[in-house]
Amino acid sequence: MKTLVYSARSYDKSFLEKEASGKHELIFTDQHLNVETVELAKGCEAISLFTSDNASAEVLEKLSAIGVKYIALRTAGFDHVDVPKAKTLGIKVARVAAYSPNAIAEHAVAMLMALNRKIVLGQKLMNKEDYRLDELVGFDLKGKTVGIVGTGKIGSAFASIMNGFGCNLLAYDVEVNKELSEKLKIKYVSIDELCVQSDVISLHCPLNEKTKYLFDEKLFFKMKKGVFFINTARGGIVNTNDLRKAIDGKIVAAAGLDVYENEKAIFFSDHADQKITDGLFLELRSYQNVLITGHQSFLTKEALTGIANTTIANIDAWQKGESSPNEL
Repeated sequence: MKTLVYSARSYDKSFLEKEASGKHELIFTDQHLNVETVELAKGCEAISLFTSDNASAEVLEKLSAIGVKYIALRTAGFDHVDVPKAKTLGIKVARVAAYSPNAIAEHAVAMLMALNRKIVLGQKLMNKEDYRLDELVGFDLKGKTVGIVGTGKIGSAFASIMNGFGCNLLAYDVEVNKELSEKLKIKYVSIDELCVQSDVISLHCPLNEKTKYLFDEKLFFKMKKGVFFINTARGGIVNTNDLRKAIDGKIVAAAGLDVYENEKAIFFSDHADQKITDGLFLELRSYQNVLITGHQSFLTKEALTGIANTTIANIDAWQKGESSPNEL
């Protein structure tokens, strides 16, 4: 099946080529899918999208008009696709439901540890020949209360790691993971109670209508003063301006953000010769107690292998005239 891979990067190209070898014709472009780049998919039955692509209703109509019938997502999340519209147009959409949840969970832990133990600041001071420890005081994670929002595969992996640190675990989810709760003695509570009690809050839920701006000013100001806030899920779950207020008000002592609500205009591209004009992003990036990574939490060899495997498996099924188990 001839497939155009949008938002292709060197780190995923080789994995996809290996999986598709001899089965499908993959065409790669580093362009993001949007209204202007739809025409690149002419002559292709399928396209493959990443989180930086825009498959809105308008874009989907244009894709359908040029004959695209299938969309293979290289992500678990699908908030960048108007799925109901795709269904109306007869375009099948499949995602990668799971790909090494440990990759994202471990990145969340890495951000927490880097912020707590002041790793980045310590390196900056050392590079300036300043070896004083005055600004580098952290805290033991053992015995601290960690609130986990979303206990699917990634949230469960994060919970297991935090359990290993000896933390007390709270969770909020629309569905209780009974097996996880019994195994790790996690206590499921309301989102308000989680915010009130937690020393650390880590987000692992999907972005949808119910979770859009779930974390806003009202919720931030219910949090325990000095909380550490980690988001490796989706930027739109957090009202970033309200997060900034919580940081300025010293409610949030430190924030680790692998995602940002307006990241599509910034992440995954080289801006060395372009001035970033997003004032809120630039302000957060300047904070000593905010660590931002460019949506890289998924970026491990194991995860890339899993993404490529499932993406090509979805295309395999469509080529055979079958449905994929990963269809939305």
